[in-house]
Amino acid sequence: NELADLRVKQMASGTAAKLAHIKVVRKNIARVLTTYNSKRREEARASYAGKAFVPKTLRPKLTRAKRRALTDAQKAKVVPRIAKRVSNFPMRKFAVLA
Repeated sequence: NELADLRVKQMASGTAAKLAHIKVVRKNIARVLTTYNSKRREEARASYAGKAFVPKTLRPKLTRAKRRALTDAQKAKVVPRIAKRVSNFPMRKFAVLA
């Protein structure tokens, strides 16, 4: 509303003070929108906490490679054949004489 009035005055060749005031009003609008959007995002995160599906906008950004990397559980998984080999042939312990 105030910004619209200032823009009209700008077209009607307003004073320099009025033109400088446009920047202040725009910054104030941005400040309000930033806090509003961050509050909405926090509320959405809280509502999706602990659920299996989380919208992409609420997931951590990270990097493309990190998003595609295996999870810790996937990394720790072992094929049965390899698990059997590891259990049957453990690392040998040697007493080293110095």
